[in-house]
Amino acid sequence: MREVRKPFLVSILFNLIVTCFLVETLHTSFVNGGEGFSGDYSKLSGIIIPGYASTQLRAWSILDCPYSPLDFNPLDSVWLDTTKLLSAVNCWLKCMLLDPYNQTDHPECKSRPDSGLSAITEIDPGYITGPLSSVWKEWVKWCIQFGVEANAILAAPYDWRLSASMLEERDLYFHKLKLTFETALRLRGGPSLVFAHSLGNNVFRYFLEWLKLEIAPKKYVQWLDDHIHAYFAVGAPLLGSSQTVKGALSGETFGLPVSEGTVRLLFNSFGSSVWMMPFSKYCRTDNVYWKHFFEGRGTGNHKYHCDDMEYRFNYSGWPTNIVNIEIPSTRGIDAYPSITEVAQQNVSSRECGLPTQLSFSAREVSDGTLFRAIKEYDPDTEKLLYQLEKLYHDDAVLNPLTPWDRPPLKNIFCIYGIDSKTEVGYYFAPSGKPYPDNWIITDIVYENEGALFSRSGNLVNGNPGASSGDETVPYNSLSWCKTWLGSKVNITRAPQSEHDGSDVQVDLNVEHHHNADIVPNMTRDPRVKYITYYEDSESLPGRRTAIWEVDKASHRNIVRSPVLMRELWLQMWHDIHPDAKSKFVTKEKTWTAKRGPLRNEDCYWDYGKARCAWPEHCEYRYIFGDVHLGQSCRLKSSSADLLLHYL
Repeated sequence: MREVRKPFLVSILFNLIVTCFLVETLHTSFVNGGEGFSGDYSKLSGIIIPGYASTQLRAWSILDCPYSPLDFNPLDSVWLDTTKLLSAVNCWLKCMLLDPYNQTDHPECKSRPDSGLSAITEIDPGYITGPLSSVWKEWVKWCIQFGVEANAILAAPYDWRLSASMLEERDLYFHKLKLTFETALRLRGGPSLVFAHSLGNNVFRYFLEWLKLEIAPKKYVQWLDDHIHAYFAVGAPLLGSSQTVKGALSGETFGLPVSEGTVRLLFNSFGSSVWMMPFSKYCRTDNVYWKHFFEGRGTGNHKYHCDDMEYRFNYSGWPTNIVNIEIPSTRGIDAYPSITEVAQQNVSSRECGLPTQLSFSAREVSDGTLFRAIKEYDPDTEKLLYQLEKLYHDDAVLNPLTPWDRPPLKNIFCIYGIDSKTEVGYYFAPSGKPYPDNWIITDIVYENEGALFSRSGNLVNGNPGASSGDETVPYNSLSWCKTWLGSKVNITRAPQSEHDGSDVQVDLNVEHHHNADIVPNMTRDPRVKYITYYEDSESLPGRRTAIWEVDKASHRNIVRSPVLMRELWLQMWHDIHPDAKSKFVTKEKTWTAKRGPLRNEDCYWDYGKARCAWPEHCEYRYIFGDVHLGQSCRLKSSSADLLLHYL
């Protein structure tokens, strides 16, 4: 999955709303229909679980780099130090590569994740690279502006190269994460808000399953209620991502100055890469939680089975087949000569030399069928098959390549972008070059706003969804959390930008079928970007589930969206206020549906009316040093006073 593009390495981003909602200055009671956490809101903590490639890695070795003045010393930045990547790429690769089978470090260099907030705010600090690689920095700034205390925001960085089981085996990551929640409760006196982005959601899911084996069954749900108030799942690849297959077969540079073949070697050495493989929504494994008690831990070989729907319909619940690949006419090393003419001679000298094209669904990717089919033609598939079987399908805690059920948490907000052009399928063919550049992408299938099309313009067979994904994760994977909603759902669509409430559309008690998508019957102005809210607080007593679909929000940039920060802040403000009557922020066409500036930065100069925009919120107030009119537009009153208008 392309989470690390250098230009927007930033965006990886992996994600969202940090505990901005932990307003230390507020000492009001949390009232939510008489349920949930009750007490001082300043007692809440926020725990951030970043996404793929959005934690700094630092060297834990001394590595002499020949032909380069830059060596690697302990605590030097590895991911990401672009200077060393450009000047000493071979040394850099040694510090990044893992053994694909046992996930150990290179013999000459090892790297470990950094700790604290600095590990996730900027991946490549610097005057130029810092802003480009900013991840959570804007969110921390937002929180500081609203008075959040420093010890209320906790980061849970991890080595994003490792599989889930290796995170625990090598680093005791999930033991440490459990202690982080328990320490936050003792330190602040209240439960935590969890903010996870992209792969961070997969990590959190595994933690919840791992926790079942560490806590007595009768105390499991109570532990969750005591330690976790709300879970914000941002850009979660709930059914995987097609781009993972692209990285595994052809490589994806993410904008880094290295070849695709080199990145492919790097990508396939990481156990975490398989973690994001696309899989079928119809296939599951045995309940490994109960197998732990009755058969012992670590038995492996959990039965992987699919229901009839998998074989009755095509594509495993995805828009189209993930992979269409031409099998070469020759095998082994001879299949990938370095000179095209030699390849042509080989083909012409063999009878029936034409390649065979095969197609593979999401299930056939995740169960290894794809890689077994090309095993004799590609040496990398042996590594991938090993990782699939040993690190995932035989995992004693959880097979991550199975559909999510709703976690047993009190409050869940699933947030993602929609209606962007997103890759959902690929056509591969032999390139005529030696491994690792032996495959070439001949065509790409995209989804965009409910339609499928190919890069080449060829006709695409498939079942497009109601919308499209966020440029990185397809819509069917992001929207799987809609299956967590109950039979009656309240739907609201509102403009993203500041508005007066006149364009808010509300549809109450919409019928929703189990395990199905739900599509609003609402109008859409093509000139306006909307947020569509799906809210359910009735189907599970004491539990709330909300889905927020944000038009045109990129997977990598969603964490930097001021609109999303505003909405999340308002929701949490609503939750803690004693006068709040509804379960969610009211969005009907009333004053409470209005959305205006909450910070000085949100005020701007309206040149058409020669005044500050949103005069009920903002006023012109010059301060020495302002260099333009918009800079002098500031809020009339404090943020706390403004927020009272939204109740």
